[in-house]
Amino acid sequence: MILWIHGFRSCGLSNKSRALREHFGAERVLTPDLPHRPAEAIALLEDLLQRHPVRALVGASLGGYYATWLKRRHDIPAVLVNPAVAPYLLLEDWLGWHRDCHDRPFEVTRNTLAQLRALHRERLGDHERYLVLLAKGDEVLDWRIAADYYAGQELIVHPGGDHRFTCFPDYLPRIAHWFERHAKATPRSA
Repeated sequence: MILWIHGFRSCGLSNKSRALREHFGAERVLTPDLPHRPAEAIALLEDLLQRHPVRALVGASLGGYYATWLKRRHDIPAVLVNPAVAPYLLLEDWLGWHRDCHDRPFEVTRNTLAQLRALHRERLGDHERYLVLLAKGDEVLDWRIAADYYAGQELIVHPGGDHRFTCFPDYLPRIAHWFERHAKATPRSA
């Protein structure tokens, strides 16, 4: 089973999660709507990992940040799409009230930033492996920051593109192949 981890202001059923469900089968992809508070989001993700036979993580933007934190605790193959490396810095400009993809209000507070900072990893473990998809045309995140942070990992840098990584469906066969290769090296096979 694949656990989809969406980004800031997004939701479980986004275009990328729909593409994952179509490619791998809807019954094989968990697509939760995450709480807006990082500690609550991590608690939900940890609970899902305990209750379901999750064999792979796919996280986008803030979801990539969460997947990186979860990867340290659970040796699960992880694919990251335009991952945020330091969202507690990026969201400084977002303090205040916002609406999510379901038009529900939520607030970004200093506590939100502190919770995100608590999840930061200065560096990856030597044994960790990721497939990282980056778009040079990402208008939200500087792809070079993620390329530096995930240096040594399998990086795919898509020319152009955008933060939503709208070309995501084109990479699904590559993702499936990557999961197959890396599942053999972990106790949780994909």
